[in-house]
This record gives sequence, structure tokens and C-alpha cells, in this order.
Amino acid sequence: MIRKLAIFAMLPAVAGCASTIPPPAPALPTAAQSALNDVAGLDLVMGKTARQLVRLFGNPRADVSEPPARKLQFSSGACILDAYLYPSPNGGENRVTHIDTRRSDGAVVDRVSCVNALRTR
Repeated sequence: MIRKLAIFAMLPAVAGCASTIPPPAPALPTAAQSALNDVAGLDLVMGKTARQLVRLFGNPRADVSEPPARKLQFSSGACILDAYLYPSPNGGENRVTHIDTRRSDGAVVDRVSCVNALRTR
């Protein structure tokens, strides 16, 4: 009987030592999801070749080659777009993997808005 009482008396102390399992952390977006979110609305530019960009925007203001990369710069009164082209993993022509946009004073411009402004010039 004393033994049972000792066991019951120790239960609150033992229960305090029990570990609790924290809830799982929310899943982080995968690289593929991040890439899709990053280019939403930019499908006219992302993954395109230099020839396709010239057809879309006209001749670039600047064409800088630093192998293996190439940067084409397009501009209008609304914005400046720098398109960075890199070799495709499966070979073939360089394709746009990243773009930067800004105003002539350096202020940030929405990338989709800039692409649309360059298309309408």
C-alpha cells in the first residue's frame, strides 16, 4: 500500500519531465514554387532567347557579353529592363533567367509593369 502511494505521489513530478512534441513547422516553399512566384506575369520574358527579346522589345540599348552570361538592356521613358541570359542546362541558346527593372533615376519599378511598358512603345 505504501508502495502504491509512493508511486502516485511521484506521478506529478514525473509528468513534469515528460517532453511535449511541438507542432510541425509550416512547410517552406520549394525552389520550384519560389521560382514560379518570382516570375508570375513575366512569362513574356523569362526563358526567352535574345532573338525573342529583340522581336518583343526592339533592339537593345546595351548588349554586354561576359561569358557564359549575356545582358541585354531595353529602355523606354517609363523604365529600364536588364535581362540576364545564361546557357540552358540542356544546351542551346542562352535564355533569360533573371531580370532587373528600374527608372532612369534608379528607383525600383514593378517588373511586370516595365515589361508591359516596353511592349507598348
